[in-house]
Amino acid sequence: MKRTIAITVLAAALLTSCSSNALIDETVSIPKARWDSQNWAYFNVDVQDTVSAYYFYFTLRHLENYKYSNLYLFMHTTMPDGAVTHDTIECLLAEPSGRWIGHGSGSMRNIDIPLNNNLHFPMRGIYKFEIEQAMWDSVLDGISDVGLKIEKHDK
Repeated sequence: MKRTIAITVLAAALLTSCSSNALIDETVSIPKARWDSQNWAYFNVDVQDTVSAYYFYFTLRHLENYKYSNLYLFMHTTMPDGAVTHDTIECLLAEPSGRWIGHGSGSMRNIDIPLNNNLHFPMRGIYKFEIEQAMWDSVLDGISDVGLKIEKHDK
């Protein structure tokens, strides 16, 4: 089990380092795979290109013992000028049959959930993304990592 997790983490790190179009591709590890609703994931993104289009993903790593087929999130975005937006996002993790949508090995599943496939940033500067889990349970068992990936379109 530990070896499988180590191999998965190493492979993810190698794949991440090869992505030259990534504006950000970061994850936050959730201690003991128990995501408390009070523990938000924070990401800062320095945007200088307001002309290009970007793919925008929420990334998730969960264990197969996660008891739900979906995950609700609140995403709070602070723009460089201080304006704040709030979004509620539903992430589907399993098909109606119960089969996990993500890929992986052993008991770990990885999934990239597309949020926007044509994102244009309106201004240059630092964007702050704060992600909180918004499920009924205040602590979610089985969520091990959450992250953001923003990649420039290849044209």
